[in-house]
Amino acid sequence: MSELRKLSRLEELDEWLERREPVWVFKHSLTCPISGSALSEYREFASDDSSGDVCALIEVQTARELSNELARRTGVRHESPQALLLRDDRAVWHDSHWRIKADRLRRAAAHVA
Repeated sequence: MSELRKLSRLEELDEWLERREPVWVFKHSLTCPISGSALSEYREFASDDSSGDVCALIEVQTARELSNELARRTGVRHESPQALLLRDDRAVWHDSHWRIKADRLRRAAAHVA
């Protein structure tokens, strides 16, 4: 099972972006039903024993500054729900809303590996 870590502070984002391997970040809205569905897909992807990816979660309502900082650093306009694959301190893939599906995340991960 892949790591699913909740990020809430800027220092945690710094640590996450400094990792050498590709990392995932999911921006989740606690009040949006579309985000709830996308989070289920993200969790399915993260629980896939074969993925080996490291996955993080940002709850937008409780970590707005962190969410905005990630958008600023990556140049990817904020949306929620939103999944981003980061490598070498930049977004190499991202998508949002109903397009967040476990199989799409797996394909993106395989393409970047």
